[in-house]
Amino acid sequence: MDVFRPRESAKTALNNKAIEAENLAKIYRGNIKAVDGITFSIDQGEIFGLLGPNGAGKTTTIKMIMTLTTKTSGSLHVFGLDVSKYSEQVRKMIGYIPQSISVDADLTAYENLLIFSKLSYVEKKERDSRIHKALEYMGLSARKDEIVKRYSGGMMRRLEIAQALVNHPKLLLLDEPSIGLDPSSKKQVWDSIRQLNQEFGTTILITTHDMNEADELCDRIAIMSEGKIAVMGTPAELKREVGGDIITVEMSDSYHIPSFPKVIGKIIRNDDLEIEILTEDGEQAIPLIADFFRGHGISVESISINKANLDDVFMKYAKRRLTDEMFKSVRKTRRDFARHSR
Repeated sequence: MDVFRPRESAKTALNNKAIEAENLAKIYRGNIKAVDGITFSIDQGEIFGLLGPNGAGKTTTIKMIMTLTTKTSGSLHVFGLDVSKYSEQVRKMIGYIPQSISVDADLTAYENLLIFSKLSYVEKKERDSRIHKALEYMGLSARKDEIVKRYSGGMMRRLEIAQALVNHPKLLLLDEPSIGLDPSSKKQVWDSIRQLNQEFGTTILITTHDMNEADELCDRIAIMSEGKIAVMGTPAELKREVGGDIITVEMSDSYHIPSFPKVIGKIIRNDDLEIEILTEDGEQAIPLIADFFRGHGISVESISINKANLDDVFMKYAKRRLTDEMFKSVRKTRRDFARHSR
């Protein structure tokens, strides 16, 4: 199949599975369970998000899908092929874009794709055609002979997607595809991912710390925590499951919060000077919350209300804010962009 020939979306045309994992586990020396018996499947043509804090098991799961590490137990199939028996065939169907910049900034866009096509064993007679089609598809044809270090971060990401397309992947794995990008570049990358999926039915697996990215792009998401899948579903389903409103209370000083009345709500985060309370009706709960703190002699700086979002879903199942970890990854990636642009 030619990746650059539009066809009917796989979402409506196919019912086959791109990835099927059953009781999949990876245990390292010392009985360290990086992945602890997870079961999930991804439909062909689906955009699937894999979310979780650092150390949750996402990277190990990706490595097993890419055949870079072997499973300890369970089963794993990619487009019906057992990755343990058909690792070479599986690798030929997969494209991968890591979080760290993988293109060579001292080469042109064309040269980067030429090297990749050789490493991917693309036949010599097809290389030039595939390279030009990939660059054109990602809107980089006009700057194909320009040194990559002159590219913006967003252009580097689009070049990496073009690089992956040279191999005509059926499955594209994206690790933090837009992290560290400015809003305009992020939108361009998101549009490219949607276009690739909608026009050609490419199955896409995304790992991300960006809740907006997961909400905007993913048909379904799975949240991993401590090697297990804590919850899985569409973004809308997961947000409905959290339900209600999130009340954030900022305190003037650090206090011990006594037992909180269940009739008002449930404390889902309790930091030194800030707590978050999940409640069914925020407007009715706010005066009750204010009375509760006042009655215990606790000085309140401010009270605010927000509807539940994916970050709240993550907080419920992983017991932490994913956005807190995103800032570390953003700083690392931006340093990476800067280093490649020198």
